[in-house]
Amino acid sequence: MSPWHRRLRRLVPLALVPALLLVAPTAWLLLTSAGHVHDRGDDTNATVVVVFGAQLAPGGTQPMPFLRGRLDTATDLFRAGRAKAVLVSGDAHGGSGDEVAVMTRYLVQHGVPERRIVADGYGLDSYDTCRRARDVYGVRRALLVSQAFHLPRAVSLCRGMGIDADGVAARCEGCRTRTLAYNAVREIPAAWKALYDRVSNRPPATSSPASQEITAALHD
Repeated sequence: MSPWHRRLRRLVPLALVPALLLVAPTAWLLLTSAGHVHDRGDDTNATVVVVFGAQLAPGGTQPMPFLRGRLDTATDLFRAGRAKAVLVSGDAHGGSGDEVAVMTRYLVQHGVPERRIVADGYGLDSYDTCRRARDVYGVRRALLVSQAFHLPRAVSLCRGMGIDADGVAARCEGCRTRTLAYNAVREIPAAWKALYDRVSNRPPATSSPASQEITAALHD
């Protein structure tokens, strides 16, 4: 064996260590969400659907394809009787506009009664959405709606907080392949943040008193 091959054999294991460390949190999310991420056709039910917010279209009055797909999927779940209420969680003061106001209006326009919708304008990230769903709105069982690349993180975070959560993959009509690929790659650093948030058990960016809105939406 040549000296070059011997050096290469020594370097390969050294290169694998940082690569494995890089994806370790992603592997943790996949492991802890295993068996709880579903296609839309799966027969999974809960009392509440939680829809994660996302950027709005320019002008701040319409959802972008990511968010529109989540809302359409939530509407389908509600119409099929697989949930009785919808919690829309996002940034009411986001850079692209009031996410939860647009989400609520879209759902109402597509047949979800407004009395069945609860808006949390302080779901600033996935961790805050799960934490506030549990602590503020008393959610204990939920279907989480987002795109497939995001669901392992969302499901793992919510289940780690004691919510009996299953993810339902949202459609994404009009989403470009490179946009989907970019967001999938973004999940690698996002997994590190999710791990930190879970281990540190940090409070949400905005704390609120307990709300009975979900209870009212379920029994109205």
